[in-house]
Amino acid sequence: MSDLRFEPVTPDGDDAVLLDWQRVHNLIIPSHLLSVDEIRTRARRNRLHVAYREGVVVGCSTVRPPADDPQTATVIVRVLPEHRGQGFGEQMYDHALALAYELGGRVIETVVLAANEDGLRFAERHGFVEVDRYLLDGDTVPYVDLRLSPTK
Repeated sequence: MSDLRFEPVTPDGDDAVLLDWQRVHNLIIPSHLLSVDEIRTRARRNRLHVAYREGVVVGCSTVRPPADDPQTATVIVRVLPEHRGQGFGEQMYDHALALAYELGGRVIETVVLAANEDGLRFAERHGFVEVDRYLLDGDTVPYVDLRLSPTK
């Protein structure tokens, strides 16, 4: 398997990378479509990356550095359905997790749309346990907050 190349999304950076991140996010989270301006705002406070394999978009990730809780970082990995089950999620997760620790995270959380059964299974296989479920205003599908078990 070929390694992935990770490109950062920056507020004033390459619009092609930003649009790739948007496409992946909006495909996997159709209940919360993000505009380009919303992504630029997120890129100012979070670390956003797009994963490519041989020039093809595989997925995107978000790392929320510790903020309100100076120990807790959030790692979110989204792999396009046609690229799942090939080890790309593992590479993306490792990349995002390393960045979360580098940014000072000691407690790692993630959030997965409840309808994304592949994502929930991936998180659970990697030692995450559910801590909360909630609906955003107007949504009908809940989000699941998970925390990495300290034994992992």
